[in-house]
Amino acid sequence: MTAQINSNHQSRASLVLGIESSCDETAAAIVRRNADGSGTILANQVLSQDAEHAPFGGVVPEIAARAHVTHLDGIIERAMETAGVGYADLDGVAATAGPGLIGGVIVGLMTAKSIAQAKQLPFIAVNHLEGHALTVGLTDNIAAPFLLLLVSGGHTQLLMVSDVGVYKRLGTTIDDAVGEAFDKTAKLLNLGFPGGPAVERCARAGDAEAFALPRPLLGQDNCNFSFSGLKTAVRRAFEQTERTDDRLRADICASFQAAVCECLRDRAGRAMTLTAEQLPADSDPVFVIAGGVAANETLRTAFEQLCSERGFRLLCPPRELCTDNAAMIAWAGAERLHRGMCDTLDVAPRARWPLDPLAEPVGGAGVKA
Repeated sequence: MTAQINSNHQSRASLVLGIESSCDETAAAIVRRNADGSGTILANQVLSQDAEHAPFGGVVPEIAARAHVTHLDGIIERAMETAGVGYADLDGVAATAGPGLIGGVIVGLMTAKSIAQAKQLPFIAVNHLEGHALTVGLTDNIAAPFLLLLVSGGHTQLLMVSDVGVYKRLGTTIDDAVGEAFDKTAKLLNLGFPGGPAVERCARAGDAEAFALPRPLLGQDNCNFSFSGLKTAVRRAFEQTERTDDRLRADICASFQAAVCECLRDRAGRAMTLTAEQLPADSDPVFVIAGGVAANETLRTAFEQLCSERGFRLLCPPRELCTDNAAMIAWAGAERLHRGMCDTLDVAPRARWPLDPLAEPVGGAGVKA
């Protein structure tokens, strides 16, 4: 449920504590939304659980949830100390309420509710995806509208961002998310965890033309994605060769990464065509890449070229703000607080939470829509 707050938050600076626990990062941050609409990160503490999950080649939900319970209070305390603030200085508390691993979401959400209740502070339940979507407002002081490519382990979507809380989905994956494809490729090749950075590192020594991998949905008259077939083709390429050396792994990674970049470029180009037709002739169209996969350097280079060709300005958050963090949650909370969009303490955690609830279902997309 949404509750309205006093309008004086809309005319002055506000300080928000953000909490993120939707997957395997335990994070807390203090962010100030300045009176002019710009943002300042006063503290951004992130505790990675990579070492705990590495033996399993992926995130184990039970291990992640228990780690959040163990470490979250200390991470919040560290963020407060780093920022040099106390609870009396805060104007609100924000936490990821979904989507994500439900056990972890519950830990962060209940912690934030407890603080809000005890300190009589406004509470803001943040969609994790909205945190990614709005990060460029914090880092580049950019306001909507803009075109967004959201690429992560769980989601691959193209959205038109019109305002805080106003999103139109243009395209989505009909099967696997691109981050999942990176992770599965890394696991297949025994490159370690987390998979995305491991594949990117390995690809640097490889030949991107060594394997003729498919480009699913390339050229189709929509903005959807598909990575399941590409993932299967990588497995077949690896299993059908008698080699198992480092050069083989590098060539597969480079070929896979090149296929991913071409697919993303093609689908984004289609979205640019659709959105450019709706923008004023004198507008400055902005294209934003956000989410964990946006930290990939090859992907950024590919989109720099595309945006240059299509007349869009490319914006990407700093790499440390592409992966899961609490600064983006605090900022999304501050933006909502500024608009009087707060929540009551009975808001429920959500494992699934689409940014565009009105988007029509896409066949095969399932929970990735």
